[in-house]
Amino acid sequence: MSKLFKRKNSPYWWWTARYKGVRYRRSTKMRKERLAHKVQDHWDLNLMLEKLDFLGPSFSKSITIKKFIWEHLIFLSKRKSDATVYTAKGALNRFLDYCNSQKVKFIDQITIKLIDGYIELLSCSPKTKKNHIGVISRMLYEAVKDDLIVKNPAKFATLPKIIPTNRHRLLEESDLKIIFGQNSPWETYYYFLLYTGLRAGDVALLRRDNINLKKGCIVSLVRKSRRTHEFPLADKLRALIPPDMSSKQPLFPRLYTTNERKLNGRLAIPRKHLQQLLAAEGRPKATLHSFRHTFNTMLRDLGMSIEDRQVLLSHATSSVTKIYTHPNLEVAKELINRLNHPL
Repeated sequence: MSKLFKRKNSPYWWWTARYKGVRYRRSTKMRKERLAHKVQDHWDLNLMLEKLDFLGPSFSKSITIKKFIWEHLIFLSKRKSDATVYTAKGALNRFLDYCNSQKVKFIDQITIKLIDGYIELLSCSPKTKKNHIGVISRMLYEAVKDDLIVKNPAKFATLPKIIPTNRHRLLEESDLKIIFGQNSPWETYYYFLLYTGLRAGDVALLRRDNINLKKGCIVSLVRKSRRTHEFPLADKLRALIPPDMSSKQPLFPRLYTTNERKLNGRLAIPRKHLQQLLAAEGRPKATLHSFRHTFNTMLRDLGMSIEDRQVLLSHATSSVTKIYTHPNLEVAKELINRLNHPL
């Protein structure tokens, strides 16, 4: 069964049909739907009679998985952070290798069974497997939008069971006393994590020109959303900024790099140091992301609304999309300055 559709940036009606498991498409060269239907009827008859010469050299077959992955990564690079693109590239290339091993070449040949087989073959944690399905699903969602496939098979793939962990646990008062009572070489970095709620990588990339002392705020590009965001500058952090820093100078030169892979490697240094501090006092393991959870919880306990905290943390809502006004920076700053000092 064929159908007609309109493509962006094309004045013509397009014809598409599936033949022997492969989807084909071609422009009817007709602007009026009535005339396009006549062309559709003619082509449908030829296809039924297997008279395929009418297709001609301009007729395009369903796109290969390899080519669509390449196009999807370009699409992602314009909308997502380098880290997200890097992760997606690794997962999709691995999926492509599996497809090749199963002799599956075209995007519309991907099935639920194929994806389930790939996930079963992965030797990694259930959470990582679920992330792989998510990456594949986002790609196939674009394929549905482009009319390359009818439905997204990844949506029906078997999800592995995930056992909740407390890896990014909240930091208790006793933890904060340990972390900030050792004259740690990473103490300033930890303070910025605790008093901004920013992700570890975003704090690592802060430069002096991200700090507006006059306005009392931090203006930074959030890597995950690729949006510029404004955060209140706590009085505690203002006192930690050297007065003689040049505008382009990184706040944390040992961490700063625009290379995502190098950044992830460098972040392991303060993360391991944090875990060593806690382990020495018999405290459970925590991560750099624990500061972000702790920041959110402390603001909640001080009465900040969930809407304002979601904006402040540059979070998307968990269920439906909502439009929020920016939180009042002065009110947010006042609450942040009321956070319990670790010492």
